[in-house]
Amino acid sequence: MYSRVTQLEIDTLRIGVDEAAAVFRAEVLPRLREMAGYEGVLVLTTPEGRGIIVSLWETRDALEAGSGFAAEQVARFMTLFAAPPGREHYQVALADLPGELVT
Repeated sequence: MYSRVTQLEIDTLRIGVDEAAAVFRAEVLPRLREMAGYEGVLVLTTPEGRGIIVSLWETRDALEAGSGFAAEQVARFMTLFAAPPGREHYQVALADLPGELVT
C-alpha cells in the first residue's frame, strides 16, 4: 500500500474548517472513490486550519496515476488555502485502521 500525504493550511478567514471538510467530502471524495487502486483517505484538521490529507493507494502505479487528479484538486481549491499545500509520497509500512471511519 502507498500513500500521498498533503500538508495544508486552510484560510479560515475565507472558509471554516468544517465547511472545507464538507467541500472535500462532497466534491473530491466521490471522484476519489471511482479511481482504480484507491484504498481510502484520512482528513486531519486543527481548529486553526492546519490539515493533513492522507490518501491510500493499492500500488505505486495507482498512486502515480492519481497524481494528476491531486494536482488538479489543489489548483481547483487554491483560494481556500493560506499557502500552497505540500505533498509527499510514502510506502505504508503498517496500517491498523478500524473497518469504518467517520465519512
